[in-house]
Amino acid sequence: MNSRAFAIFALFMVQLLYGLNYTFAKVVMNENYVKPFAFVVLRVGGAAVLFWLISLFLPKEKIKRRDYIRLFAAAVFGVVINMLLFLKGLELTTPIHASAIVTITPVIILILSAIILKEKVTALKVIGIVLALCGALVLTIYGKSTRIADNVVLGNAFIFINAISYSIYIILIKQLTAKYHPFAFIKWLFLFGFFMVLPFGYNQFLEVKWETFTPYVSFSVGFVIVGATFATYLLNPYALSKLKASTVGVFIYLQPVIAGLFAIIMGVDAVDVIKIIAMVLIFSGVYLVSIKPKKKAR
Repeated sequence: MNSRAFAIFALFMVQLLYGLNYTFAKVVMNENYVKPFAFVVLRVGGAAVLFWLISLFLPKEKIKRRDYIRLFAAAVFGVVINMLLFLKGLELTTPIHASAIVTITPVIILILSAIILKEKVTALKVIGIVLALCGALVLTIYGKSTRIADNVVLGNAFIFINAISYSIYIILIKQLTAKYHPFAFIKWLFLFGFFMVLPFGYNQFLEVKWETFTPYVSFSVGFVIVGATFATYLLNPYALSKLKASTVGVFIYLQPVIAGLFAIIMGVDAVDVIKIIAMVLIFSGVYLVSIKPKKKAR
């Protein structure tokens, strides 16, 4: 398997793991086994331990001092803000809502690329951005949950901010992937992130009653740490080192399909007209954004 083919396979695995993560994490939090911020401490701390353990058996690669500033910023947006708001938002909204809103990430990446990297934005892409935004607003304002305790509006708002934060993270680490192997800097990303999320989740972490965990809950927590955190944060930078950021963004569109099907199968979410309309708007928008402009004939 060549490097590009493996990078595409890695991207698919990232979306599969993220898609399943919505339901596993939602069940654990809504059954009050682990509260959102305590879950973030578990995710970041567990993944940090795994990355540092594996780095002991790999060739050492020195990171330039000035790149630690970019690493710190990437930890703020890609670990702290991203994970805190994602799990808190997921606690309050539904897996289908959350995964649909996350598909706006490629659109945000496009906007940031235009502002930061001075890439050209076509009229078609502007229309796509508006459609996708309308879809997100429909979900946020009119979407409902089958769970009475949910607060869909606030949860969707958190997921939307999470998508912005994750997009900034993608832009920040794109340059790092051109310089270093993912293992060289991801371990630092999570070490910085762990000490930043610890104050938010420390008290909730102390409240976790480990003895009440069922085998399913233990598996779900392990999946979130190893699969949806360690594996995804390793595979995504690798894919970014081989493919364009826009290509990486396109694969995010698989998340609502995977998350929606799995959530319905597991009985933690349901499809209704509002969700279908919103998802059609979002998918239409992201499709227009992803279309490559035709080259003008000479």
